[in-house]
Amino acid sequence: MHSPAAKVSGYIVLMIVQIIFLVLFWLFVRYEKTAMPPALGTEDAGSANEHVSKYPQFQDIQVMIFIGFGFLMTFLRKYGYSATGFTLFMAALVVQWSILMKGFLHMEGGTISLSLENIIDADIAAAVPLISMGALLGRTTPIQLLCMSIFEVALFAANEYLALNVLSICDCGGSITVHAFGAYFGLAVALMLRPASDQNEAGKHEGANYTSDILAMIGTTFLWVYWPSFNSVLAAGTGAERAILNTFLSLAAATVTTFVVSALVSHENKLDMVHVQNSTLAGGVAVGTVCNLLLGAHGAVLIGIIAGTVSVLGYRYLTPWLTANLRLHDTCGVHNLHGMPALISAIASAIYASMATQNDYQSELQEIFPAMVGNNGTATKFMGGLGRNASSQAGYQLFGIALTLLIAIGGGILAGTVLKYTNFSNLQKDEQHQDEQYWEVPAPESKEEYELEKVEELLL
Repeated sequence: MHSPAAKVSGYIVLMIVQIIFLVLFWLFVRYEKTAMPPALGTEDAGSANEHVSKYPQFQDIQVMIFIGFGFLMTFLRKYGYSATGFTLFMAALVVQWSILMKGFLHMEGGTISLSLENIIDADIAAAVPLISMGALLGRTTPIQLLCMSIFEVALFAANEYLALNVLSICDCGGSITVHAFGAYFGLAVALMLRPASDQNEAGKHEGANYTSDILAMIGTTFLWVYWPSFNSVLAAGTGAERAILNTFLSLAAATVTTFVVSALVSHENKLDMVHVQNSTLAGGVAVGTVCNLLLGAHGAVLIGIIAGTVSVLGYRYLTPWLTANLRLHDTCGVHNLHGMPALISAIASAIYASMATQNDYQSELQEIFPAMVGNNGTATKFMGGLGRNASSQAGYQLFGIALTLLIAIGGGILAGTVLKYTNFSNLQKDEQHQDEQYWEVPAPESKEEYELEKVEELLL
């Protein structure tokens, strides 16, 4: 079957977008001074280039984005090519667009500086549409993903600027600006693209098998191992080490909790692979915003326990309810892995911000809560550079997540409406969750394998 979504014209549009990026890079983007050869007679700047010291963490994040996210979404038994391939496509597109969008918001002298730090920021931004893609997995076309990503990244960059530069909230690991935004934007798009009431049942290919679940666990493992790098890469000073420690402990606690709660709520008290693939990672999201704060080991573990519990219960009870009552098909369960854990992180950030003092954070209070730094450059418990005390900062943390939800949901509804009611060749029910719509898929190697596939389709 050849879907209208796979017409040559769609791929020509993708190439046109890439050429537009080329022109914009040519006009506006220039290497940062640290990436340029030093002038004659001056010290070799390369030996003192601190940006390069971030390269190992950059590589860790690359693994998360291109391998972790991609393989995590291979659980659909007939969508493995698309899960990994479209992840590569989306990330490669978004890193370029993110460099441009964020650069336009921080331009100096009419140019955008390009450094390893910009690339790291772009990689982190790539997680946003990939999270949204998880809510829509198998039900959108490449051209729809392109249009959604272009709009979403622009909106994400604006929201991140408002949250971090205007509201001055603390969000070291991006749980508010990245995970919450990506999750609820994607859910809003999914709501607008929901099926008709007489087609609300799961698609015949919307399921896993033994092999696809094992492949998805590869993605889970990569994400689990490298999540501390994701949360700590933007942290400064001793906060970077705290981010690693807190993230690791929260992930560990969430993992143990996931196994326990999954066994308690699942059929015949057996473990559910969906829970293990996803909820074990919820601790990394839930600790993200506060990962560089003074949580204490017990605080990180507590956050992980709460996140693992909430995530499993979400998969077990909330996701089926949303599907049955709102026709909201969250294919990967991003609400349970990214959405609700991000809300937990935002609430935790308000609690810990309300207790922040200079006696605890010393000189690092300025790095973590810049709005709580005095106008004369000295930090105090009561007044800051923007006239905030600890309680006010806590309020701004909550305002930050509220604003993010408003922009993400509003933007998602708008994007979903455009995708639904314009000529984007939406997939039909029987075309969803299949690689063969876009890829050259090998034919069954034997008659027995062919007959087995047909039997599986009939049973489903």
